Amino acid sequence: MSEDSSRQRRGESSGDDNESFHGLFSPTEAERRAGVRGLRIEQEHLTPEQARRRYARRRQVLVSATIVFVIAFVVSASILGPRMGLFEVKDYHGDGNGKNVSITVSQGDSNASVGQRLEQKGVIANSEKFVDVMEDKASNKFIQPGTFELQEHMSSESAMNSLIGSGSAKHYVAISQNQRKDETFDALAKGTGISVDEFKALDNDPGQFGVPDKFTSLEGFLHPGEYRFDADASAKDVVQEMVDKTKKDLKNAGVKGDDRIFHVVTVASILEFEGTPKDYKGVAGAIENRIDNPDGETQGFLQSDATVAYGLGKKTYQISDEQKQDASNGYNTFANKGLPQGPIGSPASNAIKAAAHPEKNDYYYWVTVNLDTGETKFAKTYDEHQKNVDEYDQWCSEHEGKCV
Repeated sequence: MSEDSSRQRRGESSGDDNESFHGLFSPTEAERRAGVRGLRIEQEHLTPEQARRRYARRRQVLVSATIVFVIAFVVSASILGPRMGLFEVKDYHGDGNGKNVSITVSQGDSNASVGQRLEQKGVIANSEKFVDVMEDKASNKFIQPGTFELQEHMSSESAMNSLIGSGSAKHYVAISQNQRKDETFDALAKGTGISVDEFKALDNDPGQFGVPDKFTSLEGFLHPGEYRFDADASAKDVVQEMVDKTKKDLKNAGVKGDDRIFHVVTVASILEFEGTPKDYKGVAGAIENRIDNPDGETQGFLQSDATVAYGLGKKTYQISDEQKQDASNGYNTFANKGLPQGPIGSPASNAIKAAAHPEKNDYYYWVTVNLDTGETKFAKTYDEHQKNVDEYDQWCSEHEGKCV
């Protein structure tokens, strides 16, 4: 019998495909005699529960391996990413997110230093990108010194355009309350680069700015506040802007006429030195009582230390009896009745409103008994006032160096 016929017979006798499959790998009779045992294939039979458990184990192993891979990737990326600059925002897009940011550029600042300042303020994403843009698109232009209004999250090109655009540079100047004209001129000169002498020259002719003739200088009209003047603004432009703000405050307070304007501005300037904003109206009422009643408790004398100090060219709370008796000082309201010969500073809006609309009261005296808190006490008579002065003196003795 041939080998083929033998295999065929084994396949025909099985009667099913599985047996035929195994028969294909069974050795022939001759192979058995030669010791060949053939290939043994076993079929594993699993119950549904065993199959489910095996699938679950394999799935768990796959999930665990995936988690390990993800963690390893994140750790590697967090270490290598910043070094390679993978997550660094190179530039923003557009003209900003609407949140304003002030940037000041000083004389001699380089593009790199400006870029670093812009990045620190959140205006741009990357200072190096900003420098590249400046070199590529504005190589022949320079950022002028001044204060600029930009926005957060601007593209480097948009920030560059804002900084080198025509008329974009501003000079920032802050004028505080209680600041006299000479101090204001110094601050303006420092902030704008304009000579202080140019400002002082304008002080000789306040009428050119629409200031009433009763005012012999610009004192009282150099409105305090924050300013951003155009980089090419002249000294006259600067002063006019400040005067216009004071004139606007007077108009809003309903103050009209040269005499009334002189009265209100002068009283308002005194309020800035004699009280705190919450007491402005009360002090203004007491001042009016003194001026309107020359035969009253104070016989028409204002008796303000602040006005005497202004006439002396000093800033002090300590005025001697001799200084109070010097009538040649046109700002001495101890020796001269009524208002001083002019304002002693430039008042802000709240002081102008209080002077224009004083509180109706019966007080003739006031004194700030605590210079730290600004607590002010009022009195109708001199005896009452003297008790308040004693309280002030006690406070000064407990706070050495404060009452100078």
